[in-house]
Amino acid sequence: VQLQASGGGLAQAGESLRLSCEASGSNDVVGWYRQAQGKQRELVATLSNGGSTYYADSVKGRFSISGNKNTASLQMNSLKPEDTAVYYCAAWYGSSVRWGKGTLVTVSS
Repeated sequence: VQLQASGGGLAQAGESLRLSCEASGSNDVVGWYRQAQGKQRELVATLSNGGSTYYADSVKGRFSISGNKNTASLQMNSLKPEDTAVYYCAAWYGSSVRWGKGTLVTVSS
């Protein structure tokens, strides 16, 4: 099982960034978690094998996940300073979830 994430970086409030994730193996779902400093890891968005999506309330209408269960992108628009966090690509294999290395997204006001 391998997870490869790319993208992220520095943006100003209102700007956009894009994250990409490649997951190997027979996963069912792909998505992203994020963890801001001093806070718990938060599920941000997921894309299932059947095309169903999930978004956290905090990103609905601003973030969009697309692609397929092995190659997915997270388009992040209208970024806010509170979106600043380390973002982790994740893949679900049955009841098991695997995380890749995190990528830092920093949004300045």
